[in-house]
Amino acid sequence: MSPPPSPYAPARWLRGGHAMTIFASLARVYPRPQARRERWELPDGDFVDVDRYAASGDAARPVLVVCHGLEGSSRAPYVRGLVAVALARGLDALALNFRGCSGEQNRLPRFYHSGDTGDLHEVVARLAAERPGRPIVLAGFSLGGNVVVKYVGERGDGLFPEVRAAAGISVPFDLLRSARALDAAGFWNRVYRERFLRRLREKALAKARRFPEAIDAARVRAAATFAEYDAALTAPLHGFASAEDYWTRCSSARFLAGVRRPLLAIAAMDDPIVPGDALPLAEAHANPLVTLEATPAGGHVAFVSGSPFWPDFWAERRAIEFLAAAALGA
Repeated sequence: MSPPPSPYAPARWLRGGHAMTIFASLARVYPRPQARRERWELPDGDFVDVDRYAASGDAARPVLVVCHGLEGSSRAPYVRGLVAVALARGLDALALNFRGCSGEQNRLPRFYHSGDTGDLHEVVARLAAERPGRPIVLAGFSLGGNVVVKYVGERGDGLFPEVRAAAGISVPFDLLRSARALDAAGFWNRVYRERFLRRLREKALAKARRFPEAIDAARVRAAATFAEYDAALTAPLHGFASAEDYWTRCSSARFLAGVRRPLLAIAAMDDPIVPGDALPLAEAHANPLVTLEATPAGGHVAFVSGSPFWPDFWAERRAIEFLAAAALGA
């Protein structure tokens, strides 16, 4: 049984989901735990780079696997913040960089996407093989949260026994609704949309120069919305019939019924990217292993509390509280 949730007191000096989101993204002072970078080869000839963190030489300590959000990396402030809390609670950690997100392009034409659970599976399999029986817990933010939830749900009873629990923060359970939120009119929607798309287009166009037969550079260059980008690149490059097909098949809400490990999902009703009315409340309620905690405030991957001079990030502490209980039995 998971511990009772610690209460969230939103920072009074950050009013609204946009303020929370922007502060956490741009103004956060974050820890820098020492990491060891490793390159892991994949069965298809590509690779992923991972950052490994260990607070001691005890190889039996449970390990947390963290998945970052869209166009993030293992060095994102929220990843390092979560890792720091995990190390303090008796867990080691591994932060996965999705393909092309570690600072170096991946080898193959393909990228990462919201429903790609294969690389996470390879990481979990390798960790389980390194030390059979060592507890593993999973956590993901935003896109990475969708990957984690989908992975746990689609594997169901076939999940490695070492995996004890999972957590997702600001998970876009319904990818269509989140894409429409980002593509909607409004100043802040345009800021979020262009910030993400600028990076995605740059990577895709660099990849198109290496693999011109695989990527329609003109369509990618012209993409001004997520609907256009996913139709131009994500769907055709990864075997989906359309952007809508990609969103439908990869939305993690449809996999909640298959979850067979304790899963905590943390959401905010004022999240500007994951609409509160799109949260899968009924699906979560139907599975006793799923805990969906939706707070009135918190923004997207933010959940700031405390003072402007000493802010705290509640969702990271709450997630580790949940995961440590499953991994350590306390």
